[in-house]
Parts: sequence; structure tokens; C-alpha cells
Amino acid sequence: MRLFVSVDLPDRLADPVADLQAEFADADGLDFVDPTQAHVTLKFLGDVDDAREGELSDALETAVEESGVEPFDAELGGLGVFPSLDYISVVWLGVGDGSAELARLHEAVEREFVEEQGFDPEDHEFTPHVTLARMKHAGGKELVQDLVRDRHPEIGAMRVSEVRLTESTLTPDGPEYETARAVDL
Repeated sequence: MRLFVSVDLPDRLADPVADLQAEFADADGLDFVDPTQAHVTLKFLGDVDDAREGELSDALETAVEESGVEPFDAELGGLGVFPSLDYISVVWLGVGDGSAELARLHEAVEREFVEEQGFDPEDHEFTPHVTLARMKHAGGKELVQDLVRDRHPEIGAMRVSEVRLTESTLTPDGPEYETARAVDL
């Protein structure tokens, strides 16, 4: 099974995310993420043996407990790209308030899953974000650059009260996500 650790956006934010994605509709080369599945990834685990699901659920519980993070509010807003405006592979929605708590959760998850569970460490700095689209080719690069530079959208706030171990199944219509385990903060 293919797994990642996430904080999921509430259903009520799917429409504002879709509205923001619509601003990029004329940017050729973008593959949009399903706004009903929008989330902040804390750690991508990749393909994992099904037999490890219980062990990884327990590891997530340990990480959340060790983070010391209590339920908090996060503000979603602003735009960015990875890795840079010159070479865009991902277009994302940022996190303002709540970034520090998400970073603490990420650090605890990273520590537990790398040191105790043997996963590879991240090879880049953690930036709390919600992926809006992936760029397949640079046909619409200039429009994306302009929107990222000029737009500073405020999508809204959400209460973060749990972290999920999420299973991702790849289908011809895009990935489908299912919660394997939810751990309360």
C-alpha cells in the first residue's frame, strides 16, 4: 500500500480551493489536484508492506504525542511553487497562522518514522502547503508566474485536531485517498 501522513482540509474548504484553482484554468500544462482531497502532507512514506499498517499507526500516535501539539487553528492563504518560479513542478496554497504547529508535527513525524521506522529522511526543508496542481509541461508557465506573484488569496481558517495516516491508491482518474488511521491531537 502507498501511504502518507497528512492533515486534511475540511470539506467546507473544497469550494474555495476549487475557485482558486479555476484562476489557473488557462495555464496550459497544469494537472489539478481534486479539491475534495486537499491536504497538508507531513511525510510521504511511499509503498509500504500491508503488514506494517498497525506498526505505522502506532508510530503516528507516538509522534503526535511527542510533538506536544494541541488542537490549533490554521489560516490558508498565499501562493507558491516548488522548486522555483523559473522551474515550476508544483503550484501550492500556503499556510500562515498554524505553520509553526504544522512544522512541529512534521518534525515529530519525521523523527519517529526515520529513526524508529527506518524511512528515508526528507531531502528538502518542510514548507506547510496544500498542493493545488502539478505542472506537466511549461506551456502555461508565464500565467502561473504572474498569478503567484500578483495574487495573495485568503482561503480561510480551519481547526486542526487530528493527523491521519492516509492510503493513496493510484487510478487512471487520479489518486484516491482513504484514511487508514486518524490520531487526535
